[in-house]
Amino acid sequence: MKNRREYIIRKAMELYALKGYRNVTITDLQVALDMGRGSIYYYFKDQEELFLTCMERYFLEPKQRALGSVPEGANIEQMIAAMMNYLHSLEEALMTFDIKTINTSNVNDLMFTAYSLFPSLHRKAQRLALKELELWRKAIYTDQREGLVRRDIDRDQIALMFSHVKNSYDSGLGQTQMDFSLLEKTYSELHKLLKIS
Repeated sequence: MKNRREYIIRKAMELYALKGYRNVTITDLQVALDMGRGSIYYYFKDQEELFLTCMERYFLEPKQRALGSVPEGANIEQMIAAMMNYLHSLEEALMTFDIKTINTSNVNDLMFTAYSLFPSLHRKAQRLALKELELWRKAIYTDQREGLVRRDIDRDQIALMFSHVKNSYDSGLGQTQMDFSLLEKTYSELHKLLKIS
């Protein structure tokens, strides 16, 4: 039973990422899943619940786990590692899709739609973003205390810059495969600028 539910979530997410939430009908889901409407509704009361479950599973839960894995007193390197783990978990999840043409543009559009249509989902995402921002602030402070990064920087602004690195990925590149190594390089370059030489 659990495997069937997971299968529905994966295939539905694949369709949502490819076509957008508004363009996926229950008939599309039935065809993709090769199951009747009743079977889908056995696991989810409606398409809205299925979509929200997909968004939680693929975007919010992995980020929550990543942020929860950051140890007390973490430094910048540990924060970068946590964020890269989050991005790699997203990448790995999307690689399980049968359709390999899904790219960052699809994902960005889907997240924008989700957050604009479902305020509760947006609030959860905002809470995670605020938690991430606070963890970046603390990591910068840890490195400042240790004498590893400059003390003359605006911690709040630098924390914002770190938290926006993953948001600045250029979805216009239209890559069929997501290459998060560019983000890792950006994190590293930003970190390097802060270090005391």
